[in-house]
Formats: sequence, structure tokens, C-alpha cells
Amino acid sequence: MPRSYCITTEAIAEERKRVGDDMDKFEIARVIHLDELKLPELGPRDVHLRILVVSAEHNVDHAALADTVNIAELRGGKIYPGNSAVGEVLAVGSEVTRFSAGDVVLTHCIGEPDIYGYPLRIFAYDQPESIGWYGEEAVVSDWQIVPAPLDCGLDLWQIAALPLRAPTAYHLWRRAIGMFRVKVGRVQRARLNVLGFGGGVSELFLMLALHEGHRAIFCSGSPERRAHLESLGIESIDQKQYNRFASKDDVKSFNKELKAHTDGEGAHIVCDMLRGPVFAAGLAASARLGVNVSAGWQLSTGCDYNSANLSVRQITLDHMHYETLEGVSAATELYGSVFQPTVHREIYAFADLPRAVAEMHENIQTGIPIVRVADELPASVAKLAK
Repeated sequence: MPRSYCITTEAIAEERKRVGDDMDKFEIARVIHLDELKLPELGPRDVHLRILVVSAEHNVDHAALADTVNIAELRGGKIYPGNSAVGEVLAVGSEVTRFSAGDVVLTHCIGEPDIYGYPLRIFAYDQPESIGWYGEEAVVSDWQIVPAPLDCGLDLWQIAALPLRAPTAYHLWRRAIGMFRVKVGRVQRARLNVLGFGGGVSELFLMLALHEGHRAIFCSGSPERRAHLESLGIESIDQKQYNRFASKDDVKSFNKELKAHTDGEGAHIVCDMLRGPVFAAGLAASARLGVNVSAGWQLSTGCDYNSANLSVRQITLDHMHYETLEGVSAATELYGSVFQPTVHREIYAFADLPRAVAEMHENIQTGIPIVRVADELPASVAKLAK
């Protein structure tokens, strides 16, 4: 049987007991274990995949910590995580016409769409019965994969960084620019100031802004990520010099620098994937009629703000999640031409996946963490594994 990583309530409980519920001592790698997995039978609209490469995602971080909800408990005591992967098609069901054996594909994380096409639940997280892709093989429905754009100019590791992050960034950007344009038309202000906090999603968000001609500014504590974005024409600010906004004075100092970058006006659009202390900094740096968008809560799920202040400044706050199927396809078209992600310097082996997630949580990686699952790669992608 193929092997796949899992997270169990027992493992979480044991680790909490070991550290006496001191979450600062909690070791994520201790709760992510390899398991043997019996794959479901191949249905008429199913596709059997060999997983080639995956990226570590923060939803796995949350699942291991059980910090937002104990998703393993809600899923019956065990969850098989992983909802961003590159795979090779091994076999297809009798009614599948879009894919055939040998195709290389990308997964997406929509578990079940609502009436408008947006995800009600996320695959391999809160979607019932879903089994994720941090394993050697998987069976998925044919609507859950898209063709991999192998000729986009990116290497395999960069492609693997994008299946979850690119559609999220695409959704954030089209909502943010759409809401701002309801308030301020192009003839009133053509070029906007766009600020992004965080990691992979925010950097892709800023690449979209830059591609459309706007001033893009990346606030990050990672010198490697800042350097990569600077090479593309995106300005950068070192978040660490403001102590990650630990005090009001840090927020004021950051706001002063941001205003210097933007001729005193501030950011018309802010992408904040972290929340926590970053939320106050993003609001302080926002220009009048600005838009603040988020699809993440890495540092906190709670947000406090002065509603009267935001009303007077006409600031819009928007919370969203993953894209629609159409949005996934649209985002995939932009691999290479717009999306050029920063990848962590080490490509992790499959055996080191728990360490990859732990080091992501520790925020010590130089880019998006990638895990190579398959020892042997198809010829079509082997040349891209630089």
C-alpha cells in the first residue's frame, strides 16, 4: 500500500502532554506521522495519481497545532493533510476524457463549491472523507486537477509552490482592485500603492499588482524574499526593524516609512495574510478609501479596530478564501509570466516533510518550502528539476 502522512488526535494529545500544554515548546514534527493508506476504488470520474512534488502549507500547521480548531478530532480522530501537489496520472476512470495516463497535473483544494463556485470546505482539511496529497499516491475526482503548465518557464519546484497560493493571490487581487475601483475610478487614480505582508501568497499578490502597473511594496523579515522581489521591481521594507509591530511606536515608525515610499499618501490596497500585530500596521498605513484584504490568520484569528475611524477614512475590510474553479484555471495561466515565486533553498526529501512543516512554523525558511515525494520523475518534468 502507498504511504501517506497523517495527523491524529492521539499524537496531538501526546505532544501537548509532553510539553505540559506549553505551545512554545510544542514540536510539530512529532505529530505528523507516516501511515499506510488503502486507496479507494477508482470510480468512473476518478483519476489515480502518483504524487511527484508537494509544498508545505500553513493549514497543515494549524492542523498539527489544533490552534484554530482541532480538525483531526472533527474528522474522526485522523486527518491526511496536503492540498497542493504536482502529480502524474497513472490511470483514469471510464468517463474521464480530459486526462490520460502520463499527464502531469496540479491539484487544487476546493472540497465542495457553494452555489457561486467558492469553496464551502477545503479538501484534505474540513471536507469530509477527503484524503490529502502528502503521500505517494492518491485518487481524486477529475474536476479536482488541472493540467500542469510545464512550458511556462518555471522550474518544477516553482511550479509546485503555486497550486494553492496562486489562486488565493489571484482571488485576493481581483477582489481588492475591484472594491477599490468601486470607490476610485482609473481616471481619478491610475497607479496605486499596494502593500503586502507575509510570505508566498502576498508576494504573488504583489506580482499581480506590479504586472498591472502599480507600485508594489513587500514588508517581510526575510532578506532572501525581499531580494527576489526587488529583482522583479518590487520595493521592500524589512519588517524586523519594526520589531514585528510589537508596540504602537513600532507601528508609527513603520507608517512613517510607508508614507515616505508613497509620497505621503499610504497604501491604497493592503494584503495582510498574518493578522495579529500586522493588522494594526496595515490599517495605520492605509490611504483614504483603501482596501485591506486577507485570506489568512497565521498570527491571530481576532481583529480589533475602531469602526468610526475606518468609516471616516472609508476603509474597506474584506475576508476571503480560495478561488473558484474558473479562478484556478485563470491563475494557472499566469505561471511564469506573472507568478515567479521564491522557493526555499532546500528541497526536502519525502522523509523530511514533518521537518519542512516545522521549519515553516518557525519562520526560518528562505522561501516557499517544497518536498520531493517521488524518487523518479517522468521525463517531461525531470528536466525542470534543477
